[in-house]
Amino acid sequence: MSERAANSVTLRFLAAPTDVGHSGSVDAGTVLEWVDKAAYAAAVGWAKSYCVTAYVGNIHFADPVNSGDMVEVTATIVYTGRSSMHIRTVVSSGDPKGGPATMRSQCMVIFVAVGEDGKPIPVQQFEPSTPEELEQRDHALARIKIREQIVEAMSAQEYTDAGTAERVVLRFMAAPTDVNWGGKVHGGIVMKWIDEAAYVCASRYCGKDTVAVFSGGVRFYRPLLIGHVVEVEARLVYTGTKGMHVAVHVRSGDPKSRELNLTTYCLTVMVARDAEGNSVPIPQWVPVSDEDKRLHAHARHLLEVRAAAPGNRLPNHLLPAGQQAAG
Repeated sequence: MSERAANSVTLRFLAAPTDVGHSGSVDAGTVLEWVDKAAYAAAVGWAKSYCVTAYVGNIHFADPVNSGDMVEVTATIVYTGRSSMHIRTVVSSGDPKGGPATMRSQCMVIFVAVGEDGKPIPVQQFEPSTPEELEQRDHALARIKIREQIVEAMSAQEYTDAGTAERVVLRFMAAPTDVNWGGKVHGGIVMKWIDEAAYVCASRYCGKDTVAVFSGGVRFYRPLLIGHVVEVEARLVYTGTKGMHVAVHVRSGDPKSRELNLTTYCLTVMVARDAEGNSVPIPQWVPVSDEDKRLHAHARHLLEVRAAAPGNRLPNHLLPAGQQAAG
């Protein structure tokens, strides 16, 4: 009987001054990049092959990570399918001089093992053996149906020029510095681009500095190659009590062609903050066109689906305007 591979990886490092972004602390995009790297290390260590990011589940950004913090990112495989690995990631940080680290965020990341031809290959099956492993496995299984509903709902939407909401498009070339170990742009970089586009869109809408508090339904459809033209489109679709819900599409393609293919899709929630870091009210967006109204209803539907997930309790920034979470 072969020895079981380690199912957990922890990365430890200091948050550098260069990690600080527009929020004054480490931006959500950088945290997501760390999450992707740790989950990739866990996936490759388990599968013994190259792996690609397939999906990143709901991630709430609670407290910020600051420059100089000692950061720990732990990625643990909690469930395996035929070729997929469901990986729970936890980001914690604290004073490097000592003391306990505080959890800053957690989410589920799904990686798929692929062979040299880029097609999925089987992975060793993970068999939970402790009460904690069994609990985490059951949690992952319980969220599969919720994730399928979210993916189906997000994939069914159409975004055209008929929308009237705040919208920004960033365009650039994927650089060699964006490459991962398989020669593609790694998922963490793509999620960093998503955070940047959502920031510009939300800040333009409310006229204030904004920061991400939630990202969900990050689905990766196809790899993004170095040297491709990248288009990141962010559009406001809904406003809650304080949150601005921004749908972000990432498209890419060969610069010699006019065709851009959808690479990644995500819904990010941004909040406006004052100089002390407190969230502040924002203008409520009122849908105008039929497309506005459809996407507004779509965002509310996603809230309802997420609220139905086991153990979920939506924070105030995700709730409809005027509605507060129960105490």
